[in-house]
Amino acid sequence: MASVPSLASTVQQRLADALSASLPEAGSADPLLRRSDRADFQANGILALAKKLKGNPRELADKVVAAIPDNDVLKEIEVSGPGFLNITVTDEAIVRTLAARAADDRLGVPHSADAGTTVIDYAQPNVAKEMHVGHLRSAVIGAAMVEILEFTGEKVIRRHHIGDWGTQFGMLIQYLIEHPHELDHQGGEVSGEEAMSSLNRLYKASRTVFDSDEEFKARSRDRVVALQSGDEETLALWQKFVDESKIYFYSVFGKLDMEINDPDVVGESGYNDMLDETCRLLEESGVAVRSEGALCVFFDDVKGPDGNPTPLIVKKSNGGYGYAATDLSAIRDRVQNLAADTLLYVVDARQSLHFKMVFETARRAGWLNDKVDAVQLAFGTVLGKDGKPFKTREGETVRLVDLLDEAVDRATSVVREKAKDLTEEEIAERGAQVGIGAVKYADLSTSASRDYKFDLDQMVSLNGDTSVYIQYAHARIKSIFGKAGGIEPVAHPELELAPAERALGLHLDRFGETVAEAAASFEPHKLAAYLYQLSSLFTTFYDQCPVVKPAPPREVAENRLFIADLTARTLHRGMALLGIRTPERL
Repeated sequence: MASVPSLASTVQQRLADALSASLPEAGSADPLLRRSDRADFQANGILALAKKLKGNPRELADKVVAAIPDNDVLKEIEVSGPGFLNITVTDEAIVRTLAARAADDRLGVPHSADAGTTVIDYAQPNVAKEMHVGHLRSAVIGAAMVEILEFTGEKVIRRHHIGDWGTQFGMLIQYLIEHPHELDHQGGEVSGEEAMSSLNRLYKASRTVFDSDEEFKARSRDRVVALQSGDEETLALWQKFVDESKIYFYSVFGKLDMEINDPDVVGESGYNDMLDETCRLLEESGVAVRSEGALCVFFDDVKGPDGNPTPLIVKKSNGGYGYAATDLSAIRDRVQNLAADTLLYVVDARQSLHFKMVFETARRAGWLNDKVDAVQLAFGTVLGKDGKPFKTREGETVRLVDLLDEAVDRATSVVREKAKDLTEEEIAERGAQVGIGAVKYADLSTSASRDYKFDLDQMVSLNGDTSVYIQYAHARIKSIFGKAGGIEPVAHPELELAPAERALGLHLDRFGETVAEAAASFEPHKLAAYLYQLSSLFTTFYDQCPVVKPAPPREVAENRLFIADLTARTLHRGMALLGIRTPERL
């Protein structure tokens, strides 16, 4: 089905037609329509037009209003102040537009057939290392952007750039060679916790030997050389670490209710074969130069504390490759082989300088051009209640699994307290949906660039801007249908709407433009804010516009049930785009 025009776009077109008819000398002027607290919409474009035409803005505004024919969309247009137009639409137009949205599975959200290709780099844990709270935001924000962009029609290629290469593998592989059964498991499938426990134990044991035994340290360094040169035995053991880590990664992502697929996991090692060529191309083109034996790229505006230029080191003086070589090779692959026109990196804000230098280097080399955007969706830090970086009482980084388990436990307690007729199995299921939803929403409802406080008490609260509040609104709507006594949702455009119905209806109509804004600016918090406001408006509607008791006339009940049903569908779809479940009962 074709996308459904929003009321805003319909009003915009009516005003544009009136501008052209009444002021042909203005050409195709923009009415500059926006939402307004004084009316349904306000148009400010006549002020700029009056300046251009050297006319009186109020007189021009009156001419435009006079040129608008009688219609079933615009109820009232008031000329205000120096020439603003305050516009109120008809109740009929609101209900007809909502009915068109309700008839569409996509709720009227446009699906672009000629959208581009975006590669999203997100959820980047490190092999043989435990995931901690610092990995949360990249995973949650990245997954939401995948859903939002795909829903608007963008072709999205997921890339999990895991840390699966580097000098630490020499130590780990050498220890495994000398203790060959450390990663063996006694039959059956291995859980994520068991996999991580084995890796942790092996890492600590190998580190102890590495720090105390110079001969083992030398053997480990030789093993790094063997790994980088492609020695088969070394690579096979390296693969064991990667596979064991994936068992763990996937179990954590499973707790987060996120799907990660093997083809999407292309770690640092995936670009090894390109590193030498990347460096050669940079040096031959003069983009990178030798400095004290290292291959570097310099920038006029990047200087260290001493005032000297701080370079991007692509290849170290000892012949090893820096992170920049891998990141630049990944750009080459994503642009040239995957045909991406947008590269989106969901990465900690503290790496902003690195990515600024990498992107500029890629532009100088011609791998990024005017047809390709490279964007860092930089996110802030997760803080504790005290406003300091989130740590355990012992001052250690918080394990992500522990944090998620605690959120689910806390949410399960809330569900059990509110549950009237849920089984223990249903309570556990809802507890997981509410707990994980609470963690995700707390992250996604904050502008990504800002730090936010991790406060589980607030996250699982039924009050305030939380996912639980939105999930509860959705469940409440579903409960109305169980009490409706055979009344079906039917749109009645002929009815006059109560203020709470109008407010809810106008906000429902903004869903498509909100999704489009969140996609265009890579800001999922805009969608979260929309859903919270939708839930708040529904709460007012629920209090002021009874559907069942006291029973209104049947057509009024049908229309209210129709608005409630569209609200539930919009909440369900919007929360799904954020990666959050909406249970039918809580």
